[in-house]
Amino acid sequence: MRIEINLLGGPKRKRKAGAGISMPNVGEMVKEIKDPLLIGAIGAVVVAVAFVAILFTMMQSQFAPLVAEADEVRAESRRYSNLIAQKRHAERLHDSLAAELRAIREIDADRYVWPHVLEEVTKALPDYSWLVGLQSTQPVGGDIEGDSTVAAPVQVALDGRTSEIAAYTRFLRRLAASPWFVNVTEGPATTVVDEQSGKAVQSFSITATFRQADSAFIRIVPVTESVR
Repeated sequence: MRIEINLLGGPKRKRKAGAGISMPNVGEMVKEIKDPLLIGAIGAVVVAVAFVAILFTMMQSQFAPLVAEADEVRAESRRYSNLIAQKRHAERLHDSLAAELRAIREIDADRYVWPHVLEEVTKALPDYSWLVGLQSTQPVGGDIEGDSTVAAPVQVALDGRTSEIAAYTRFLRRLAASPWFVNVTEGPATTVVDEQSGKAVQSFSITATFRQADSAFIRIVPVTESVR
C-alpha cells in the first residue's frame, strides 16, 4: 500500500453553499472600478456621510445643555406660578379683611353719635325748659374725607318748650358753644298753651349739625367706672 502526501499544497477546496457568509472584498471592488465619475460620486457620498455624522455629533453636544436649561426654566416657571398664586390669595384675603375692618369702623364711628348728642343737649338745656322732639333730618353714616373712623355730620332738629324767652336764648348760646355742634340755627318761637299745666309757654325749634369734636374734648373712662 502506497500513501502520497502533498507538502506543497494545492488549490483550496470550495466551501459548500450555506456553510458561512463571506464579506465582499472592498479593495478588490475598488480596483475593479475604472470610471472616474463613479469614483468621485462614491467619494462625495463618503464625505457627505462623514459631514452629517460630525454635524449630528455637534448638534447633540449643543442640544444637551439646552435641554437642561429648559428643564430649569420650567421648574422656575412652576415656582413663580405658585408664588403668584399665593400672592393673589393673600391680596384677596387682605381686601376681604380691609372691607370687614371698614365696616366695623363705620359701625363704631356711628355708635357714639346719639350719646354725645343727648349729653350736649342735656347740659345746654336751661331750667324750666324741656324738649318735646329730637330727631335727625339726615341719615347717620358715611365718613369724613375718607376716614371711616370719624362719624359724618348729622343734622339734628330740636323742638322744645320754655317758660321764658330768655331761657331759649341761653339754650341757643350753649349749643353754639358746644364743640360737638356747628351751624346752630334758631327757628320760629311762638306762644302756646301747655296741655298739662294750662299755662302759656314759649314753643321753639332749633336745628344744628353734630360733628366729631376734637380729641381734646373726648373723655375716656374705664368700663368699671362708667357702670358705677
